[in-house]
Amino acid sequence: MERTVVPHHRTPWLPLAALLLGNAALAMGPWFVRLADSGPVSAGFWRVFLALPFLALFARLNKQPLLGIPRKTLMLVLGGGVLFGLDIASWHIGIGFTRLANAALFGNAGSLILMVWGFIAWRRLPAGREWLALGAALGGAAILMGRSFEISPQTLAGDLFCLLAGILYAGYLLILQSARKGLGSWSLLTWSCCASAPVLLAIALALGEPVLPTNWWPVIGLFISSQLIGQGLLVYSLRHFSPLVIGIALLCQPVVAAFAGWVSFGEVLTPLDFVGVVLVGSALVLAKVAEPKD
Repeated sequence: MERTVVPHHRTPWLPLAALLLGNAALAMGPWFVRLADSGPVSAGFWRVFLALPFLALFARLNKQPLLGIPRKTLMLVLGGGVLFGLDIASWHIGIGFTRLANAALFGNAGSLILMVWGFIAWRRLPAGREWLALGAALGGAAILMGRSFEISPQTLAGDLFCLLAGILYAGYLLILQSARKGLGSWSLLTWSCCASAPVLLAIALALGEPVLPTNWWPVIGLFISSQLIGQGLLVYSLRHFSPLVIGIALLCQPVVAAFAGWVSFGEVLTPLDFVGVVLVGSALVLAKVAEPKD
């Protein structure tokens, strides 16, 4: 009797490690922003500006175009870059006022915003787990924002700034949706950051922030963790996984951020806070599964 050979499906350990490490690196961004002495928006400027030559190099190494891009596509990318700059400015301001776990959660709210946008584009109401995602998001956000208000109205304002950042990031992704098909990821990041950097510098100057840091290592750590390691590992790993796995991996961001906040700033989460984190995190996973396709 002939034996049937069942093929062995290997677990993609390298992409999985890249996905988890990329999210962990991004989660350390708020910690570096808190430590920077240049002002939060100025730190965002250095995050983008210092990464630019590396992003351009990665684009060249991957044979992605930096010149000769159609004008309409370039205008879209630059417009998206302006929104990305506003996103970073809003998020970094919020980081200074709220807890790091909250900042990581609300800064990732773009997944939920994209899901809601999908309902508008499809002209239909949510169904099944989509209602569950919206309910979990609203319930978890209400718990976390209520707890923030108990601490201080400024902490609630920080949550709202981070939530605004999530909305702006969703707008950035929507604007670049068509441009992503004709450009490589590194080329797109390079040109969008070319637009983001002057926006962040202008906002920092308008707010009267000190632009030049006296201690460079937090802003250097920020650009390495958020733009190079975080973005780089995610660009590599995202094509290997389903939206569900990507959504679950997002949950390591508030965990890492909460640990960093506890160790460095004494930010302790209560059991009720953890309920809010779980609810919003679960909503992000469900939203990622229901994310509109390009």
